[in-house]
Amino acid sequence: MILQSTIRCPVCGFQKEERMPQDSCRILYRCEGCGSLLRPQPGDCCVFCSYGSQRCPSMQESGGFSPPERPPAR
Repeated sequence: MILQSTIRCPVCGFQKEERMPQDSCRILYRCEGCGSLLRPQPGDCCVFCSYGSQRCPSMQESGGFSPPERPPAR
C-alpha cells in the first residue's frame, strides 16, 4: 500500500507530498500555495482521490489502486 501522495491544487497548481491517513478519509485540505480549501470532487471519497497522485488507502484496498484520471489543473 502506498501512503504518500502528492496533492496538486487545481486553483494555483501548488504541489505538496502528504502522508495519507490509513483510518479515515480526508475531506478538507488547505492549499499552502494560495489558501484555497479543497474538497473532494463529486463521486470521490476524499481530497487524495480527487487531487492526489495516489488514491487513498481505503480505495487502494478496494481495488482502486491506480492514480485518479483527472485533467491537469489550469
